[in-house]
Amino acid sequence: MAQLLRSAPTRLDAHIGGLYLLSEDRQLLELALTLGAARQFTRPWQRVGLTAPIPVAEAVRSGRVVWVGGAEDMARRYPRIAVAMPYAFCLAVAPLVRRRTAYGAVFVLWPAAHPPEMSPGERDGFSAFAALLTEALAEAARAGRPVRAGPRPEVAERGSVAQLTTMAARLPEGICAIDLNGRLAVVTPAAAELLGEPVERLLGARPWEVLPWLRDPVYEYHYRAAVISGQSTSFVAMRPPDRWLSFELFPGPSGLTARIVTADAAHRARATGAPRAGHTRPGALYHLLHLAGALTEAVSVQDVVSMVSEQIVPAFGGRAVAVLMAEGGRLRIVGHRGYPPGLVDRFDGTPLTEPTPGVRASTNPVPAYFETRAELERVYPGRPETQDGMAAWAYLPLVTSRRLIGTCVLAFAEPHHFDLEERAVLTSLGGLIAQALDRARLYDTKLGLAHGLQESLLPRALPDVPSLEVSARYLPCTEGMDVGGDFYDVIRVGPDSVAVVIGDVQGHNVNAAALMGQVRTAVRAFAAADADPSTVLSRTNRLVADLDTALLASCAYLRVDLARREAWLANAGHPVPLRYRPDGRADALEPPVGLVLNVDPAADYPQIRIDLPIGTTLVLYTDGLIETPGTDLDQALADLTATVARHGGEPLDRLADALVDRAGHGERRTDDVALLLIRSVPR
Repeated sequence: MAQLLRSAPTRLDAHIGGLYLLSEDRQLLELALTLGAARQFTRPWQRVGLTAPIPVAEAVRSGRVVWVGGAEDMARRYPRIAVAMPYAFCLAVAPLVRRRTAYGAVFVLWPAAHPPEMSPGERDGFSAFAALLTEALAEAARAGRPVRAGPRPEVAERGSVAQLTTMAARLPEGICAIDLNGRLAVVTPAAAELLGEPVERLLGARPWEVLPWLRDPVYEYHYRAAVISGQSTSFVAMRPPDRWLSFELFPGPSGLTARIVTADAAHRARATGAPRAGHTRPGALYHLLHLAGALTEAVSVQDVVSMVSEQIVPAFGGRAVAVLMAEGGRLRIVGHRGYPPGLVDRFDGTPLTEPTPGVRASTNPVPAYFETRAELERVYPGRPETQDGMAAWAYLPLVTSRRLIGTCVLAFAEPHHFDLEERAVLTSLGGLIAQALDRARLYDTKLGLAHGLQESLLPRALPDVPSLEVSARYLPCTEGMDVGGDFYDVIRVGPDSVAVVIGDVQGHNVNAAALMGQVRTAVRAFAAADADPSTVLSRTNRLVADLDTALLASCAYLRVDLARREAWLANAGHPVPLRYRPDGRADALEPPVGLVLNVDPAADYPQIRIDLPIGTTLVLYTDGLIETPGTDLDQALADLTATVARHGGEPLDRLADALVDRAGHGERRTDDVALLLIRSVPR
């Protein structure tokens, strides 16, 4: 695989590349090989989830080549990567798939001078290159030796940095060679004199670490920009107390060659007049941006746990995550991923007086890092928490608005060294997680109250009515608070009569649910007064107008005479009911439709008579059953009628399921759906 990857520059004229492989559980992409890029550049993306919004994950998900034609294209499509890596380059990613088996992805980078479009020849060459890699992976799998990524990516070297000749060493300007890890591999005597340090101290060190006057992040940024973009760059820096030096960086296959000379007046003027913007390390910035962006999409507490598990844990090489909170004097496990079933739940409810790592982390705002099991057991000897099958842990305090609300535990299957940068990033991530978790808990509380309100307003059970079978379905909107204003009811109003009502209050929030309760209560009260459908809707309309609300509501009201097997129907702007006849035909009832409630307090609602011979089924529903973005309403109503015709003779529960399934409302709904079916049957 390394040999094939090393051929990329010759085959494709690219200067950087890498190979991602799917993990054994096929949930992650792991960076196995890199070419022309050191680990410092690829570390933020060493392990990524398949759902991550980055090009390599998109290529595997879509099964197509992904092309990013420069910095502007990257900023438009992948803004988090563009901010973390603001360098000019073009990128191509190809999925490695053979006979529906995915192995991973390969990516290559072209210098910034590359055109913003990929030529047909380059696309064909890249696809052929990906096919070679895929065949090699497939062959290894067939031989029982599947290729897997190691704990860190291997580097496919293209050759060592060329040693400078004696002639170059005698040049008056200084020459340095910097490898892909940013370390000085060659320093000429003239360069050492200009830099003010002996050659021995400079070799093997990074310039911005060994030379204090080069520690401004902007200088390391120039090095990164040259390596990633493949373009030469230059900058001017002052060596204290007053010596200005000009640095020219020339990227090559194995790193950079730096030419250092004394800066003239023009160089100094440009340097002092230019803005001095620093640049955060890409790894730290990417993780912060990535989680911040992901957590804006998290709504519930479980969403937060999922985001951390899918977007952050893989990036740091972790295996599991748990979120703990202190509530009522006990430790509560609010969510976890990656642990064996039942393991973490055993610690739920641990008293806060117990000396455990989880309790300490949830009551102390100081992060704790244990790089090995021995470190944890020295602090907490004999605790059962240390026997969770993991080998390293990071306990991150979750602090928001100066309040410690809990802790996030990242666990690692192998011993893990937390360097200073990683600890700083993880601590910052803890703050982001805390804010999202605090919002999510508030949302969960509001959602619970809203659902409780809605459940209390909808009928818990429909009454048993002689001569009438009844079935109902209610599906809340999946966007917003999962609560809305759709309602239905079946009301006994006499020995031989029953009222059937269905309605829809505008909106999907607590206000809609509250008005729905008022409308439903009003309808029940007016129905109990033995009023006809026209009167019930007229009185309800005037009541809603008196409530001084801007919300509108539609409603269909049906009064059924069980002895005569007939019904009277009035409609206030509601979708027309459907009828299934005993002979197997289905049609839409077409009563005169009045205005929706709360438009005109004096509106009238005419009523019509409907025969209900034995075997007749009426289908009442709200618009969420047929109205979806981009659909034609007339066609949707025709499709619903056809479904009623096919399944109308089946038991009501099966008919209800068929109508909901036809509309594709199993998981995602942009509106509430209420469905009420009644069927005339023998006594």
